[in-house]
Amino acid sequence: MPQAVHSDCDPVTYATRQPAPIVHVQGSHYQMGCQVGEHRRAVIHASLATYRGLFKSEAARLHIHSWKEAILHARKYLPFAEESVPQYVEELRGIADGAGLDFNDLLVLNCMEALTEDALHRGCTSLAAAPELTADGSLLVGHNEDWLPEDFESVYLIHAQPDDEPAFLAITYGGLLPNIGFNQYGIAQCCDSVYPNDVRVGVPRIFVSRAVLATTTLAGALQAALHHRRAAGYNHLIAHASGELYNLEASARDFELIYGLDGLVAHTNHYLSRRMRAIERDGDALLASRVRYNRTLRLLHGQRGRISRASIQTLLSDHVNFPESICNHVSIDDYPLDRQQTIAALVMDLTNFTMDVAWGTPCCSEFHTYRLDAPRLSLGERLAGSG
Repeated sequence: MPQAVHSDCDPVTYATRQPAPIVHVQGSHYQMGCQVGEHRRAVIHASLATYRGLFKSEAARLHIHSWKEAILHARKYLPFAEESVPQYVEELRGIADGAGLDFNDLLVLNCMEALTEDALHRGCTSLAAAPELTADGSLLVGHNEDWLPEDFESVYLIHAQPDDEPAFLAITYGGLLPNIGFNQYGIAQCCDSVYPNDVRVGVPRIFVSRAVLATTTLAGALQAALHHRRAAGYNHLIAHASGELYNLEASARDFELIYGLDGLVAHTNHYLSRRMRAIERDGDALLASRVRYNRTLRLLHGQRGRISRASIQTLLSDHVNFPESICNHVSIDDYPLDRQQTIAALVMDLTNFTMDVAWGTPCCSEFHTYRLDAPRLSLGERLAGSG
């Protein structure tokens, strides 16, 4: 099992040069969930223990004083998910059964952002470059997933072939539903936490974003991210094999589309559009997000026409404004709830159906390449989708 390592840039960081584990699943949503739960039982149990401890140590701050109380709050969201996306509720039930856990425990994990009222301020970074700006004409998407450092050991990939939806390759950790990856129709999604003031009880964000991986058209992907009963919103960076790029900035009741007209998009954890900034909560607390966003754009624009998988890997390892840099590192002085680091970095190539993944902070990890092995669609099918 990989562990924290010492590095030149930080006394303690979580990284490894090993490849992240991958789980191959197929069948119904419940069957796929069971396969995930059985394969990753140990890390799902460990992740659950981490969050139980987190709720206990941060009870006063979270205003949730027991795990039983957390379950009661999470159950408020379940009817909305069961009505809107029952297939993913079944997927989560499968994970719980496969791992030998109570479904309610994993429901809490998948409602975590709602239950903590976004006290878990995260530092993810996402970007994409259209084929006309890359060195070899590939559509490239990059993402750093920043989360609790304790979740580093529970990172894994899912290579899925559902009975009734497109095949996909995605990254996740612990007992969470997958939502960051791409599917066989050339649709990719990265999710960045944002902080609107209009959150409500509804379909949890991770269930909404899981549905994007099941879409076959660009418009379908955008529509899936805007489910009318959503509890809140992410920024969904959605890229399509055609070269079309969007940031979809969402909240519970509103949204704004930002189109990548110049062939580049980037996003971090603050709203970019004026419309959405009007409902942003605690915008002054997101200065580090603004620094990462500006730094990402500068590095991308400086490589126009030369952007490659390797150059994006280097960008994702950048340490300007360390430790709250693009390559995010643990600040040991932070409270447990505030600690974060990049637990996985990835570069998706929608032209060649590959994903390069570094397990942990990319500055100290090695990128390994994974491929979506699915029935190959013609270019026309990938561009047009099934509808």
